Amino acid sequence: MSADPHDPAPDDDDMSGELVNQLDAAIERLAAANAVAEVSPVFEVIAAARPLMFDAGGLDVLYARVPAIEAAGFFGGSDWNYPQTLVPSLAMRTVRHGDPTATLVESLSQIRLLAVAKGDYSHPSVSAEHANHFLAQVMAMNLDLVVSDLHEGDRLRPDRLGFAVQNLYHYLLEHLGYENLLEHLVAEVWRILAQRPVQVDGVKQMVTQIAACLNTPDSPVGEASEDARTLVNAVFGPTEGCREDPGFDVYAERLASMDDATLLQEAIAFAQSMHSTGLVSSYMPGFIRYLRNRWNALIPTALGLSQTGADAFHCYPALIHTLIDEALFPETNQAAYGLAMMLERGILYSPSVAPSLWRQLRLTVCDAATRKIVAVFGTRRSPECFLLADVLNVLGRPLGVGQGNYPTCQSTRALSMWAYNTPADLLRVVAWAARDDEVIMRFEGNSISSRELGAGLATEPPVDVDAVSLLTVPHLDRIYFEMGRRSVGRGEDPHKWVNAEFHGDHVGHGFRIAVDVFTGGLKDFEGFMRDFYAAYHPFYNGNIPVINPQPAGIAVTDSATRFLGWHAITIQRLALDPHQVMRVYFFNPNNDSGQDWGQGIITSTQGNGELYGEASLPVAQFASRLYVFHYDPLEKGEPADVPDDEVYRAMGLARDSWASGR
Repeated sequence: MSADPHDPAPDDDDMSGELVNQLDAAIERLAAANAVAEVSPVFEVIAAARPLMFDAGGLDVLYARVPAIEAAGFFGGSDWNYPQTLVPSLAMRTVRHGDPTATLVESLSQIRLLAVAKGDYSHPSVSAEHANHFLAQVMAMNLDLVVSDLHEGDRLRPDRLGFAVQNLYHYLLEHLGYENLLEHLVAEVWRILAQRPVQVDGVKQMVTQIAACLNTPDSPVGEASEDARTLVNAVFGPTEGCREDPGFDVYAERLASMDDATLLQEAIAFAQSMHSTGLVSSYMPGFIRYLRNRWNALIPTALGLSQTGADAFHCYPALIHTLIDEALFPETNQAAYGLAMMLERGILYSPSVAPSLWRQLRLTVCDAATRKIVAVFGTRRSPECFLLADVLNVLGRPLGVGQGNYPTCQSTRALSMWAYNTPADLLRVVAWAARDDEVIMRFEGNSISSRELGAGLATEPPVDVDAVSLLTVPHLDRIYFEMGRRSVGRGEDPHKWVNAEFHGDHVGHGFRIAVDVFTGGLKDFEGFMRDFYAAYHPFYNGNIPVINPQPAGIAVTDSATRFLGWHAITIQRLALDPHQVMRVYFFNPNNDSGQDWGQGIITSTQGNGELYGEASLPVAQFASRLYVFHYDPLEKGEPADVPDDEVYRAMGLARDSWASGR
């Protein structure tokens, strides 16, 4: 057993004094070098840390030196310097399959996040809650390291890295708690699934590890819950025909021998599992493709369609059947849920959507786009298939799109808004990016081509997003950056001009910002708050709902109310929740909307009337983090009619958090 991190730093005499001294000396040299040249000779620190990774006492030494390692600039110049953007699935691959240097840096980063989660180290850009969620997900993906012996591939890694990583996860689990571990991890999976993300590869990896854990005798992680079994069944065996995960060939033989009544039960079970979890089993595409040749009329039942979705299915049978034939395979199984939700939305009744989908079906992906898709999704299906599948996913769940580990919230927000409001616009942009490796948009009468621009905020293509984002976001990011450049020098925030041109005509032409762009200080803050209430709150704007979701910007804070940065979101709607509290429902593109912003402000993703993918807060709490919004100046109430106590409460929460000192 290692020391509790809350106890004083361990006695270094218990360790080899020479190893500890080497580590401290390397950290000091790194800090000195960064102070002078802003370079990071991190390899000395890595070399000194490596021998300390193999037992709990050595990890205690590293844990105690987290502040010194961070202060020395060890993570500077790398993705690890921005822990709020790290992605659990990528961290899992790095720590299990990365080269020795990357594995050790990732391991030190996770020790740092453990210190943050336990409250022993305060990081300026990541909260204890975020660190805890991150580690819970990473642990779920690596459960095999603590409930079974090392796999051959882990044992044979150079420098005995597999043993070091296993020791790390024993350490993490010891300090985050064995008791009820499985229940905590299962709850974390359900919490993520409640938001219905488009990208669920990481979630399925977590479920795979939970399944392995359930099948391990004498597991230290507690009893399996019904919720755990539901998740495992959803991925590996949601119906009686495939309950024991028999393999595709055996399942195909079983389908051929089923009578109509049995097929009906299979269809109902697939639909119930998919809609209750948001996860699709790899067996479902084979089932639906089988129905294409035997019983087409049962497909709406298998997709779990309501009358609305079934009507759309029957109005466009040729299109739907072709989408199934071209997009639905075991490698793209989530497209079944995307197709179902797209039909439920009724967007095919918009005259331009069906022709746009036919264009997508006949589109050939260019060489540049092919390379990107192959690099991320592989070659088991064509690039056109992977792209079409994620087109269905994004159209079906426009609020499930995420930005991955890249600072491209504006572009991801645009994809979501187009998928939600104007699907044909999204499909046009996708076609341009995939076919032409170029996106063209107009800004104040002039065309901007992404092909002629340098990199924006995303200097490399993201690898942990859906195929639609993979192809379009780099183009959109460059165009957004260029629009901002052309708006500089006008005396106001560039978003005033950029957002309406970038996102579309449905963006309100009224613009309000709480911060002076030159000084960073607040300006007419009370007027800003009153205008927001008068424009959006149904009690004060004549009960006018949000007609089209609107772009807005928030000041993100952590649980200690420290300002972390500006972030793009979409205001979806305002409505009374089941408890008769007026709430703002909004889309947050950061992959996980459940956050603690301090002052008791915890964004809700379920249980308060949220639709899948929405986050919500009571109006005053939301307004306290708002710093910019658009509105229709012709449809706004009287700001003076907004009650003072409501305005001052929101202002007070802001001034005691991100606006302090402004």
